[in-house]
Amino acid sequence: MKSYTIKSYAKVNVGLQILNKRPDGYHNIKTVFQELDFYDTIELKKKDNGCEFHSNVNWLRNDSTNLCVLAFEKFSEEYDVGGISINLVKQIPSGGGLGGGSSNAAAILKGLCHLYSIEPIYEKLSKIALRLGADVPFFLKGGMQIASGIGEQLVEMSGRINGVYLLVIPKFKIDTKWAYKSMKKFLDRPKVEVNFANLLKRDKTPFRLFENDFESIVIPAYPEIATIKEKLWSRRPKFVSLSGSGSTVFGIFDDEAEAKSAESLFSHRYSTFIANPVTHMLK
Repeated sequence: MKSYTIKSYAKVNVGLQILNKRPDGYHNIKTVFQELDFYDTIELKKKDNGCEFHSNVNWLRNDSTNLCVLAFEKFSEEYDVGGISINLVKQIPSGGGLGGGSSNAAAILKGLCHLYSIEPIYEKLSKIALRLGADVPFFLKGGMQIASGIGEQLVEMSGRINGVYLLVIPKFKIDTKWAYKSMKKFLDRPKVEVNFANLLKRDKTPFRLFENDFESIVIPAYPEIATIKEKLWSRRPKFVSLSGSGSTVFGIFDDEAEAKSAESLFSHRYSTFIANPVTHMLK
């Protein structure tokens, strides 16, 4: 195989608890990752050696600050492969809480296995993935998973969180490091850990229990988020939330007609996308 094209999907967090800060500086979390069919496209081509990177955006460089390039470097430390040319067509915005960079990194790892006819061993790939980022291991299998630890302890869930997802993406970005640092004052309070897995097994999902802890600090700092949430709720979705630390806000609707009707409230001012949940496994 001389070339391989792979889709690199976005995710949202349906519920997110920040439990405590660890001695290593990271935070223990509990969340539900749900992958969506909103994606970047990556074309990989073999070359004799090295890594060549191209994209439709100009803010990604051809060096190890770029997770795509770093993924190739970490993969080539573990596997005997030649070089690679990467062409990334970005659609997922950065800094939106949708996991675009992490998804790209995981797609490179999976794509390299296909390109070089390497049997993908999840345990080995997940160790490489974790060296790239806490949520990169999730994107190796995608679908719907419960994440704990720093996001790397994953439990696969059958099915998906059904509905049509409307993503509303403001022009501003929210720095994840700032968000975690700002959560410090809330971490001293006693917290009951939500059992998301049990809630998802119920006949009717009690979405009111799927809160995102980041909203407590993001909304006061970025009141526009609250306005977007209020407008989404006015169209009677099943659920509305910030994804990750933001800035993307999403609503889950029963059908596409409802999602498109709600989209009309935002499309004149914000980037909006309508997506569906997907179920994937490592192949």
